[in-house]
Amino acid sequence: QVQLVESGGGLVQPGGSLRLSCAASGIAFSSYAMGWYRQAPGKQRELVARITSGGDTNYADSVKGRFTISRDNAKNTMYLQMNSLKPEDTAIYYCTAERLGVVWGQGTQVTVSS
Repeated sequence: QVQLVESGGGLVQPGGSLRLSCAASGIAFSSYAMGWYRQAPGKQRELVARITSGGDTNYADSVKGRFTISRDNAKNTMYLQMNSLKPEDTAIYYCTAERLGVVWGQGTQVTVSS
């Protein structure tokens, strides 16, 4: 059974940092492209960052220079380091595993507020 479990969300002040984790099970993790998406209230879900099985990365323009996606294939885990957080980063963050199809995690809430 494929399972993706996000963790690391929470409440942080503007300018602060958080690191999200996505632990995968039931898949050959190293062969999957992995991604982070987010959905803010009243908005469409959007791609935040993506990392291929080979380690190539791409980011939404809104997070370039602030967020870093990475993966540890030995731990079957993907990360999203988020720095210089802004109120507009507030959203539910979802991780995905992509190969022939897309598997979604359940999401973790990130709230940036003073």
